[in-house]
Amino acid sequence: MQNNVLILDFGSQYTQLIARRVRELNIFCEIKPFNHLPEDLSAYKAVILSGSPFSVRAEDAPHPDLSQIKGKKPLLAVCYGAQYLAHFNGGNVAPSNTREYGRAKLSFVEDDEPFFNGISVGSQVWMSHSDTIKSLPTGAKKLASTHDVENAAYRIEGEETYAIQFHPEVYHSTDGKQLLENFLVTIAGVAQTWTPDSFVETTVAELKEKIGGEKVILGLSGGVDSTVAAVLLHKAIGKNLHCIFVNNGLLRKNEFQGVLDQYEGMGLNVKGVDASARFLENLAGESDPEKKRKAIGRVFVEVFDDESHLVEDAQWLAQGTIYPDVIESVSATGGPSATIKSHHNVGGLPDYMKLKVVEPLRMLFKDEVRRVGASLGIDPELLGRHPFPGPGLAIRILGDITAEKVAILQEVDAIFINGLKEWGLYDKVWQAGAMLLPVNSVGVMGDERTYEKCVALRAVESTDGMTADWVNLPYEFLQKTSNDIINKVRGVNRVVYDISSKPPATIEWE
Repeated sequence: MQNNVLILDFGSQYTQLIARRVRELNIFCEIKPFNHLPEDLSAYKAVILSGSPFSVRAEDAPHPDLSQIKGKKPLLAVCYGAQYLAHFNGGNVAPSNTREYGRAKLSFVEDDEPFFNGISVGSQVWMSHSDTIKSLPTGAKKLASTHDVENAAYRIEGEETYAIQFHPEVYHSTDGKQLLENFLVTIAGVAQTWTPDSFVETTVAELKEKIGGEKVILGLSGGVDSTVAAVLLHKAIGKNLHCIFVNNGLLRKNEFQGVLDQYEGMGLNVKGVDASARFLENLAGESDPEKKRKAIGRVFVEVFDDESHLVEDAQWLAQGTIYPDVIESVSATGGPSATIKSHHNVGGLPDYMKLKVVEPLRMLFKDEVRRVGASLGIDPELLGRHPFPGPGLAIRILGDITAEKVAILQEVDAIFINGLKEWGLYDKVWQAGAMLLPVNSVGVMGDERTYEKCVALRAVESTDGMTADWVNLPYEFLQKTSNDIINKVRGVNRVVYDISSKPPATIEWE
């Protein structure tokens, strides 16, 4: 892994977007919490300070040690970072008269500055702060302003230190990517060499060195992440990879056999294990979403522990964990940003399980995983498959789980997904699924009163799962799908469509 750029996380929910934008420039970066700097900084060619929900004036504000960074490496300070450099280096940061949030236009840009190359007056930026920089730090030169923010950007003369009050990482900053490229490529001289091919080459070499001749067990799900992880590991260790596909009883209709058939001809050693009864038994009577996730994670580990004993001398458990899983489960690499929800394959293994964990995709976003898969020559149809949550239908059935509810939702989901494919809509949607709601509603069928379940359909567009917007599916499609579900799935008499985005909602309902 080419650790070119270090991003210090001060707790901003935008921190991961900075990483996304940097990687779009074919530059690898990683996020570290502000209070856990790597001991060896020699691998990093540039450093970026993130925003934060804190005020630099607060007693509990993040206060990193930048003695080995500022003035010694190219440094870009974003929002809180810009205020931090000003506040502790002779400038003045004070509450602004009004909260500066939302779109703004650059009203002044310093000429002949490589930092603003290709960016001019009138460029739209995104502000999100309640404090403002009243006076610049010692040795600073103003580089840009907006109508309301005098010191929107500055640099420290004699250093490669730059600071901006706005957020270049968000979509609303129209020239944000150009600004990051100016800083990282033009000023810091970071090579744009992080590509899918380079990731495959580096990761395979690391896996060979890390695992050696030991055996690895991998849990396959049929999805993109576990498939790409399997092919990467197979490329590194060959026959020492033992893949297991577990039926947790919460898969889509006919998915267990379909996934097993899918891997035929790929050269992978795959074993199917039907543990559906075990999972459903452990979920019986449980309605709390987090407890359901924890139960599934626990049984998942137990099943793999059982299976590991059947593979002689197995030393490793491989998982298809990706970066959004890590971010949402434990915040950004242990930083101060908020935990959203736990993920069943994040957080390590219990002490009784003697397998070491290997996660070759842990630092990748979903779209990056797909590009790596294409580089490995994996079937495009498989790579284009919608994401499916690890806990499966358990977090799409609100409330307690029963075999009857699973069967109902499987039928509903099959009608929805197959319909998207038949109408040519599947590839235009990033993820789609149906939710079984814990309510019954009154209906009428054949002049008779019914009191049956309600299901919600959800389809979103996204690139990495960190943010998502609902898809405006054709009314004609929704009408036919609703009719098909109500007519063909006994126990359902009402269908609704979810039109909420992430944030504030998450993609899954639980």
